[in-house]
Amino acid sequence: MTTALHIVCPHCDAINRLPRERLRDGAKCGSCHRPLYEGRPAALDNVARFDRHATHSDIPLLVDFWAIWCGPCRAMAPIFEQAAIQLEPDLRLVRVDSDAAQELLQRFSIQSIPTLMLVRHGREIARKSGVMPLPQLLAWTREHVDDMKV
Repeated sequence: MTTALHIVCPHCDAINRLPRERLRDGAKCGSCHRPLYEGRPAALDNVARFDRHATHSDIPLLVDFWAIWCGPCRAMAPIFEQAAIQLEPDLRLVRVDSDAAQELLQRFSIQSIPTLMLVRHGREIARKSGVMPLPQLLAWTREHVDDMKV
């Protein structure tokens, strides 16, 4: 039996139904026709977009709360980009600018940046603050995601 997953488009935020077995087949959005996965983090800098992705997607989000003025955040950015290449489409990697979405920082009690958080169906699964090398980031993410495979 084929199981359909709900995948939110990182470009137009449309909710797409995608058979689980087609997750890795280069699927495109039914609304804007752009790729659902491009191997790079999506910027979700407002609460409404974040909530749509966090609550309507059947795959977990790996969220990087960051700020342009933060030195450690700038150091983490290329590591997070590399992680997107390796972790998508099992996860959606997103970046949230802490200056643009302060309501999200308050909601999740984010007290330092960079903070990485795994979210599934709107609920926090795990959190880690500070810069991590790529192997540690991948291991930490997979440790928590393996228990909730889609």
